[in-house]
Amino acid sequence: MEVKNDLAIKGQQRIEWARIKMPVVETISENWKKEKPLAGFRIAACLHVTTKTANLVRIIKDGGGEVALCASNPLSTQDDVVAALNEVYGINTYALRGESKESFYDNIHKVLDLKPHITIDDGADLVNTLHSERPELIENVFGGTEETTTGVIRLKAMANDKVLKYPMIAVNDALTKHMFDNRYGTGQSTIDGILRATNNLLAGSNFIVVGYGWCGRGIASKARGMGARVTVVEVDPTKALEAAMDGYWVSSMNNAAPTADFVVTATGNINVVDSKHLKLMKDGVIVSNAGHFNVEINLKDLAEKSKQVKQVRENIEEYLLEDDKRIFVIGEGRLVNLAAGEGHPSDVMDMSFANQALSAEYISREGKNLENNVYSVPENIDKEIARLKLISMNIEIDDMTEEQVKYLNSWDVGT
Repeated sequence: MEVKNDLAIKGQQRIEWARIKMPVVETISENWKKEKPLAGFRIAACLHVTTKTANLVRIIKDGGGEVALCASNPLSTQDDVVAALNEVYGINTYALRGESKESFYDNIHKVLDLKPHITIDDGADLVNTLHSERPELIENVFGGTEETTTGVIRLKAMANDKVLKYPMIAVNDALTKHMFDNRYGTGQSTIDGILRATNNLLAGSNFIVVGYGWCGRGIASKARGMGARVTVVEVDPTKALEAAMDGYWVSSMNNAAPTADFVVTATGNINVVDSKHLKLMKDGVIVSNAGHFNVEINLKDLAEKSKQVKQVRENIEEYLLEDDKRIFVIGEGRLVNLAAGEGHPSDVMDMSFANQALSAEYISREGKNLENNVYSVPENIDKEIARLKLISMNIEIDDMTEEQVKYLNSWDVGT
């Protein structure tokens, strides 16, 4: 296919660069080119349109699947990747960085026009739109996969309410996803997004992390590694205790807010930085969000209380309050690692998207035999991805002896 513009050439170069650090995806690709396990299947994908995602949809095509892609967030799209997917790789991709809400959902409908057998989602907007606005298509769907914590929460709520109409694999719950993507990927890429947006020094700053799940753990670790004084805000007593024993200061948001130089939310919940907290913050605080949706910071209330809102730097808006205090928000409160950066390193997305690909293959075989519920990634897939990643890193591990296997399966051997 002839490349028509420089944007597509740039996108192709970046996609191929990312592929170098995706050896597990590459292994799956080589196998699928021969086996074609997805032949005859139509796959609708709603994901962050990045170089790493491009390599996921490429291997789906390698596996014989017909795939169409749209964005799962209006500010995470990389336009050169869109151009390359459409012009170089022949994969229909509907996305534009900064697109309107209307355009965002129009593009979801364009992907659904494919009449998919399998859905691949990040945040569950595709699944939700399919259920609420295109239910006539559901009879063809074998099942789907979901990438992120927020989407899994929505899907489990749908299953609990008995409105989920086909089975879903919670890719986020795979050990080779959340323990690495969420912790190391979000940790590094969130800090990267903040630094790209601000060019401010973290060392010596007061850095507040709201939420201590796997994403929060990663962000806190990387911020501390750069010399920040990290405070963790939590509502879960067990996670708060863990943060304290990991060596962080743990506090309520009310107590943490006045000292903050940086605030990052990573909870998946609404208004965790609320109007009362924003009111307590000092002049010049930098606020950002690492969660999937832009609901974690109460930006509506902040805007209403501001006498002026203006862009002061690429990806940074200044909210000037009545008392002349300034609060800076990165990326419109959308996920900072993609709104102001390139997202996770391809090394870690290698495992996440291997989970997506192999889970989609599993759905193609077993979806019609599953109930309408949310399932974990099969353990054999999780372990195989870990095994392939270790091989790519030239790491050798031991196998248990027959004696050790027998011992672990016995009950009659004691002291």
